[in-house]
Amino acid sequence: MTFEPEQLGQSRTDLAEKLRELRKRAGLTGDRLARRCNMSQSQISKFETGKKTPKLVDVERILRALDAPPELITEITALARIANTEWQDKRSSWRRGMEKRQAELASLESEATELRYFLPAMITGLLATPEYIRASLSHTPGDPSTTLAKKLERQAVLYDTAKTFTFLLTEQAVRWATVPHPALAVQIGRLTSLSHLPNIRIGVIPLGTVIPRGPMNTFTVYDDRLTTVENFTGRMVFRDPRDVSEHLTVFASFERSALFGGAARELLEQWADHHR
Repeated sequence: MTFEPEQLGQSRTDLAEKLRELRKRAGLTGDRLARRCNMSQSQISKFETGKKTPKLVDVERILRALDAPPELITEITALARIANTEWQDKRSSWRRGMEKRQAELASLESEATELRYFLPAMITGLLATPEYIRASLSHTPGDPSTTLAKKLERQAVLYDTAKTFTFLLTEQAVRWATVPHPALAVQIGRLTSLSHLPNIRIGVIPLGTVIPRGPMNTFTVYDDRLTTVENFTGRMVFRDPRDVSEHLTVFASFERSALFGGAARELLEQWADHHR
């Protein structure tokens, strides 16, 4: 399924209209449909007015209750998948102010208890030294000092032992020279230090590790409810349980190929020594 970013907002409206139209065509009131689906009437109403976006499993329950024909099931299911996906383009983030983006990330991190980060290209801000963060912000417009401060503030979440973090980094991500080599050695040393925290697992995947699946994108999974995927021009937010589940499966496959604990620290020390 392909779509343009502007489709995402429209798909929510289209989905609401299709569900309302299909119910009326079946000759059912919202209350009767709700009973058939074991939902509340207010929930059906919110779905049909666009006040709330139904998950794909909710849409499937409604379609079964309405005995929808196969061609409509395909169309409406596709709409539901798009409606549960959000596109956040980078230029919009810049216009709103990068500090607002940092507040959004802090909110996601505060609400989650199990966080998983797949980092094939660069080190994420939660693990980064101030020099590394400053360098990574060099391509963003405006004064980076506020964003730098907010990123450093967010790092406090790492010490919340009620949360668990798993970071998977490829060798490229660890050794990509975002900063000069002496500073990179310091950055790698920070990874080693953080790996000793009881609630943090830092896994590294050395070059040459045989993994049939390519490391397509940076992504983060918050519990089992939301996934963000990043590229050069922005990020996508997936809320559909099937999309989240697929990313968890991909994460687990890479996790099996990663080195953790003492083995990871030994490699990190070797890489840090090289850059010193």
